Amino acid sequence: MAWYAYCISEKQAFPDLLRHRKPVPLDAVTGISGNQVFLYPASDLAVIVSEHNPDEPLVQKSAVDHAKVIADCFKMSTVLPFRFGTVFSDDEALRRSVRSNQRQFLTNLDRLRGKAEMHLKVVVDDCCREQDKPILMNRVGKEYLTSLRENATQQRERQTRARAVSVQMHRMFAPLDEEVSCKRDGTGKMMLDIAHLIDHKCIERYQNRYSTAAVQLKDCRMQLSGPWPPYHFVHRQSRVPAQHTPSRTAIPA
Repeated sequence: MAWYAYCISEKQAFPDLLRHRKPVPLDAVTGISGNQVFLYPASDLAVIVSEHNPDEPLVQKSAVDHAKVIADCFKMSTVLPFRFGTVFSDDEALRRSVRSNQRQFLTNLDRLRGKAEMHLKVVVDDCCREQDKPILMNRVGKEYLTSLRENATQQRERQTRARAVSVQMHRMFAPLDEEVSCKRDGTGKMMLDIAHLIDHKCIERYQNRYSTAAVQLKDCRMQLSGPWPPYHFVHRQSRVPAQHTPSRTAIPA
């Protein structure tokens, strides 16, 4: 039987699991395709899983269900989310993966205990939007080199601006850890995706700082969501072999 994996937690967070060696149903939590969710005991860890038919396709709603299970478990305990689509072919594959990664799992659980992720989307004007020009690929000599230099200069200016905004966010919110990605849309705006790791007990303080920042930073549009499970802070060192593990996008600007 294949197992679809949502996240990992500490066994001690679920007292009912301490008396069992076999998977125990996690009541009131429904998984992908409406399947029953189980706590699967593996040494000192609990793997949150549901039965899975490998021939059944994973659709957009499956991703929503995946995130909901993780969010429900996050209300009960520290969790290490698996990437969407992580499937273990049978019991042995699941146990083998946990055994080979157990030390890293326990280290991450200890590091992330009592912490949550807050997610900021920051939109700022592109400092180069008025002077942006296409590279003149059909030209040669001086015109072509000038075009290359202009575009390189614009790119450096964008990176400098993105870093400056990121540093400003870091100073205002003082997170325990962060991940930042930056991209540019077609309307001449730069969009920063910022994930901040904070103590769960500091959520209200963080939200108050956000309200202050939204007023002070007139040249930025900001959107806040969270608290979330620590999605961006789990997979830096742990790599779990399974049938399918889509990659996470979080590239610093």
